[in-house]
Amino acid sequence: MALRQAVGRFGIWSAELRSDDPAADGEIREAAAELEELGYGALWLGGSSSVAHGRRVVEATSAVTVATGILSIWQHDAATVAAETAALERDRPGRFLLGIGASHAKLAADYKRPFSAMRAYLDALDAAPEPVPAGRRVLAALGPRMLALSAERAAGAHPYLVTAEHTAQARAELGPEPLLAPELKVILETDPERARTLGRGILSYYLVLPNYTASLERLGFGEDDFRDGGSDRLVDAVVAWGGPEEIRKRVAEFHAAGADHVALQVVDDSGRGALPRAGWRRLAEVLELRG
Repeated sequence: MALRQAVGRFGIWSAELRSDDPAADGEIREAAAELEELGYGALWLGGSSSVAHGRRVVEATSAVTVATGILSIWQHDAATVAAETAALERDRPGRFLLGIGASHAKLAADYKRPFSAMRAYLDALDAAPEPVPAGRRVLAALGPRMLALSAERAAGAHPYLVTAEHTAQARAELGPEPLLAPELKVILETDPERARTLGRGILSYYLVLPNYTASLERLGFGEDDFRDGGSDRLVDAVVAWGGPEEIRKRVAEFHAAGADHVALQVVDDSGRGALPRAGWRRLAEVLELRG
């Protein structure tokens, strides 16, 4: 599969790479170029990213795949997205992957019937004067129905905030051919208390969103696991932390469970909006990307 080869085994997921702060533009471009040089196969732009965010990073790099992780179907008109994607494809062929998702009720005023809305959005992308090919889009899928839709109407799935167990279930639902590219948070910290504190700092945002808690409940977690930023059991399941050996082992678990590509989100104490560039460099060494 050409897409699987293009994205490789490891990527970086970062909301900071899609910042709208004009003062951050130069560093984002510089950081994207460095990430490509470090050997990551794909750069996933988090935080309800747009095609315009993807264009900036595509233009700052030469060959790495750039993906939205994800573009919200409630915030971006499908016809406009299709036109922007087609224009980017003409300018930089084969560089951009459209990741789309139904987001969350708390984040979208018009949120309703997300599965039906996603099907309608895909129909609109297909009906555009310059359609977005199914092979150049992936869906943010957690549950069985959205995973099945990812296999039927897209190149695959990009699940967020999941475990290796979920990855195995997703692969079974998708079948062998579609791309499966889960996100995994990474904390390069060996002290358990410090690592889990950092993990809870980022998980607390997501554990108030029912789509995520429902997905985690299907994996056997419950209300006790969602309090105060997450139980130790939950943090340890959805965050890879520790030294090089532990990090490599956790990432390998996702690949062994059926992931083609793992989108790694480095979490550290660099501050809100800061690009964790030192962490990205350390992670590249841990994964021996240029070895």
